[in-house]
Amino acid sequence: MLLNEIAEKTGGTVAVDKPGAEATCAYASDLLSDVMGHCADGAVLITIQNHLNTIAVCTLVGCEIIVVCHGRPIPDDMAAAAKREGVAIVATPLSQFETSVRLSSLPASSK
Repeated sequence: MLLNEIAEKTGGTVAVDKPGAEATCAYASDLLSDVMGHCADGAVLITIQNHLNTIAVCTLVGCEIIVVCHGRPIPDDMAAAAKREGVAIVATPLSQFETSVRLSSLPASSK
């Protein structure tokens, strides 16, 4: 699923663009050590974590797209790191559950 499709399905906005970003599966978690252990390469991460460490973890596991839920703002340092590392960010007002439901056409991430 392409970045713009993810933003559209979640009623979100693309806070950090990455042309050509695409997700082949999805993973939802707020515990970054859990993401490191279970999020597959190519997944979209659905989370409320809106800080630099989220970018670092996504870079480590090969996640190109993050959906930050509950209308949490995207801090400038997180956006700058995302641009630098090639990670797209979508900001949505939806909960993690509702975001997951709307992206349920993607298979669950398995590692």
